[in-house]
Amino acid sequence: MSAGLHVIFGTGAIGLATFDALRRRGRTVRLVNRSGQARVPDGVEVAGGDASDPAFAADAARGAAVVYQTMNPPYPEWGTQFPALQSGVLAAAETTGARLVSMENVYMYGRPDGHPLTETRANNAHTKKGQLRARMSQELLTAHDAGRVQVAIGRASDYFGPRGGAQSNLGDRVFPAALAGKTANVLGNPDQPHTYTYIPDIGEGLAVLGEHPDAPGEIWHLPNDPETRTTRELVDMIYKLAGQPRARLRAVPPLLLRGLSLINPTVRELLEMQYQFEEPFIVDSTKIADKLGLEATPMHEALTETLLSYRPDK
Repeated sequence: MSAGLHVIFGTGAIGLATFDALRRRGRTVRLVNRSGQARVPDGVEVAGGDASDPAFAADAARGAAVVYQTMNPPYPEWGTQFPALQSGVLAAAETTGARLVSMENVYMYGRPDGHPLTETRANNAHTKKGQLRARMSQELLTAHDAGRVQVAIGRASDYFGPRGGAQSNLGDRVFPAALAGKTANVLGNPDQPHTYTYIPDIGEGLAVLGEHPDAPGEIWHLPNDPETRTTRELVDMIYKLAGQPRARLRAVPPLLLRGLSLINPTVRELLEMQYQFEEPFIVDSTKIADKLGLEATPMHEALTETLLSYRPDK
């Protein structure tokens, strides 16, 4: 399997991190997105088309040993686009006989209620996006249990890292501000412990799930730092790494978010997810460490590398 072709659907931050991890292993990779263009080295194949079209998806996955689903439509379009995109990739994996590795988040669990989230946690989402994620995840597990396709699921918490961009709470609103000595803005209560997953660790984890013999048929939380810090503590670390004497942090007021939601569909979709910052939100990744030997990058190193990616000369 490891010597075969690896096909990644999606060229966002997660897809490209998975590509990086596979290239470090010397694997042959084909990328798939709508445009047929991506910021990758010359000679890397990038197929363009609509993955929700089963015929296109099957053709894009031809010859694959492993298929990775890393697509993530814009929040307002989840309900209309996401299930069809996953179904297209699932059908493509079945057609080619490839293992399917699917990237998920942890929305399906719902509120932590004072307990760390583990892979044995029941789906109890109270949000429409969490309920959608639960249905999509069950579709994959049902296909695996029926013997139609080998499926391994990787789940990450809110991500940060190179290419994190505006979608990351520890992204465009924080690192440029730290470098400039200005005020960073974050969503939610910055004084609650909150798990953030480092993007390169996500890519590494998905690559391992694509090849490890024990990965299929399981849900795996991708590597997280076992010392869960608050958002404020992480922002303090970022400002120190940027050489600033002190951090400058402002939490976006909930009333402002609600006001913006009236005119901005993305902000409107963010509102129902703010529960994640109202109490300790800890995503445990002991399983992948114990069974597959994957540990998170030390937080100091991860923040340093992310800050470096934001420097103007990079």
